[in-house]
Order: sequence, then C-alpha cells, then structure tokens
Amino acid sequence: MIAAFTGWNDAADAASMALKTLIERLGAAPLAEIDPEEFTDFATIRPHVRLSDASNRHIVWPTVSMWSVSSNDQDLILVLGPEPALRWKLFCKQIIGVAQTYQAQSLISLGALLADVPHRHPTQVLGTAVDQDMIDAHDLQRSRYEGPTGIVGVLNDSAQRAGLSSASLWAAVPAYAAQLPSPKAAAALIDRLAEIVGCDAPTAVLDEQYDEYEAAIDQIIENDPSMASYLERLENMDDEDDYEEDEYSYDESDDDDDMTPSEPSSDIVGGPITEESLDSEAFLEEVEQFLRSQHDD
Repeated sequence: MIAAFTGWNDAADAASMALKTLIERLGAAPLAEIDPEEFTDFATIRPHVRLSDASNRHIVWPTVSMWSVSSNDQDLILVLGPEPALRWKLFCKQIIGVAQTYQAQSLISLGALLADVPHRHPTQVLGTAVDQDMIDAHDLQRSRYEGPTGIVGVLNDSAQRAGLSSASLWAAVPAYAAQLPSPKAAAALIDRLAEIVGCDAPTAVLDEQYDEYEAAIDQIIENDPSMASYLERLENMDDEDDYEEDEYSYDESDDDDDMTPSEPSSDIVGGPITEESLDSEAFLEEVEQFLRSQHDD
C-alpha cells in the first residue's frame, strides 16, 4: 500500500503529484473510497460544484480514494486524498482494514517538506522506518522524531501496530517556491519508491515539466534581488557550518498552500540540506525541526 495526502504533509504538491502520476500512468483501477462525512471539515476543505453539461450540476466531495494496479509483478494499492480533519484513529483503521483485506505486507507513505535547498539541484529524498529489516534492506534511517505529526505519522504507526512493515519517504522542496507544484520532487519520490517496492517508475511526464518549473522559479527570483542573493549563497554553500540561522525571515500563514515568501527562512527547516548531510543524520534532524516548527498549525 502506498499513500499520500494533500495538505500539511504535501509541500509544493509533490507527494500528491507523485501518487496521481502513478495512478494515471500505471492505469490503476478504482478499488475503494472512504466516505468523507465523518472525517472532513468541509468549511476548510470545501466540496466543488461541477457542470457535466449546460443544465446538470453535481457536487464533487473531497474524498480519500484507493486504486489497485500490478506493476512489474508487484501488486499495489494506491491511496490518495485530503488529510482528514477529524477522527484520525477511525480513519486509519479503515485504511488498514483495506490493506489487511487484500493481504498487503507493507505501507509506504509519501510526503514533502519545505527546506532551504536550491531548485536547480537534484531533489533529495529522506526515507525513514522503524522496522530494522526494512531499514537494512532499503538503506533507510530509523525515525527518531518526537513532536507534532500529521496523518502520515499516525497511519504509519497504525500500520506497525497492525503488523505491517512501514516506511515514510520525504522530498525536500525549495521553501522560496512553496506555491509552485514541484514535478522534480514528485519524480524523485517515485524513483525512490520504485527502488524500494520494485514497481515501475513512470516519471517521463514529470521530467518534461522540469524546464517550465525551473523557469517559473527563475522568473520569481529575477524580480526579487534579495531572493537572488539568498539563492546564490545557498547554491555556493559548501557545508552547514556556513549557515547563519537567523539571517532570513519568512511569512507563514496557517496553510502551506497560502505561504507568501518575503525572504527565505531559516526556521522553515533550519539549514541547508547538502549531499553530506543526506549521507549522515543531519537531514533527519532537518525534518524533525521542520515538523516541530509547525505546532502552531
């Protein structure tokens, strides 16, 4: 079972974009839906009105849906929808119930976080797990995080308690481009997922969007000299010791989707994520600090 949720765990829409790509490109078939009535605050995540033709209107509800597909001899259940606002224990029980019904052996969740990383560098993906066999088999890190969590954390805990092995993959996306969906991060999540699961990685459609994505960010930076200066420093930074935590600020609202950057922030994550830090435990500490910073949400 592979799961992603829009909202708190989905910076730059990277995780949800990755799941949508898998669903569409692998030709997944609808399997199940979770009735949103018990779990959704419709004043926060509103249903949409759609017109099927000039005279017929219908309501599209924000539903968590599941699909099934076989890819490279691997049977997958794909879960995608908005993060629930209510009754998380019951919500997770329903998802794990589907996993058990179809004898799923593992759960892998996808997420994305805002980080001080340059948009033209390769996207870095952190993988964490609790099960030591899974950590050893797929070169993951043991999660040591303590603090506020989203539905991804609760669902992984529910999977562990139900006897499923579980892992969580997180992509780092540029904090200064939070409002732009990131095909690079989505593709990186799919590639890392494919390494673990053994399924196909249909990222060609995302790869084709890289130039447009980077050009859009370049345009934003071109119109903001302070942003350009920050990005130059970020790209030239060799290690975390060069980073001064309080040099930048960031305007945060209650919703990641509504973030409006003034200058990039050190307190979004806490520092640059380099290849060196990815190979050590520093990247994991970045994730932990980011999650702790979200307690006001």
